Amino acid sequence: MKSKIVLVTGGSRSGKSVFAEQLLASYRGTKAYIATAQALDIEMRQRIQRHRERRPASWHTYEVPQGLASEIGNILSRTDAVLIDCLTLYFSNFLLCHAEHDPSGVYDLAMQELDVIIKSIQSVPCKQVIFVSNELGSGIVPMDAMTRCYRDIMGCVNQRVAKEAAQVYFTVSGVTVEMKGLQVILPDVQEDTL
Repeated sequence: MKSKIVLVTGGSRSGKSVFAEQLLASYRGTKAYIATAQALDIEMRQRIQRHRERRPASWHTYEVPQGLASEIGNILSRTDAVLIDCLTLYFSNFLLCHAEHDPSGVYDLAMQELDVIIKSIQSVPCKQVIFVSNELGSGIVPMDAMTRCYRDIMGCVNQRVAKEAAQVYFTVSGVTVEMKGLQVILPDVQEDTL
């Protein structure tokens, strides 16, 4: 039985991380929290500290702002359930590390990175993996190329993870709804019938 992937998404400060932490707490076995944030300023250090204080001491914490594709298999081998918080910061770090590439090149590299992460998870049986990510696509079109590239990457990252996920949870104002069960699936349509 392959590992179960869950996606928890929503807007900033929607309550998605708290929900994801409660979901992880409901699983049996050893638990790991993969933090992707970097404490680059005082405000981010304070955010990270608040997240740390919410987590039980029994959870193993791994700080992985980059290189998750090479670390995830090792982390999964030591735990039963993992929470990755969050893909949004992880791919922001990724984009900044690859800023010298043209936007289409960065997009391709990001999708390759995500594919390795997902395949690593799926190659290990009977694990629970929760991804947290922000939904960024509801705002205006950004004015600069790098921000548009980031928005496009995150839209495709979220779609790819949602496709592989057993459940997709969306949080708004602290209220979480499971979306995958509500999904509309249209039949394949032949081009000549359009």
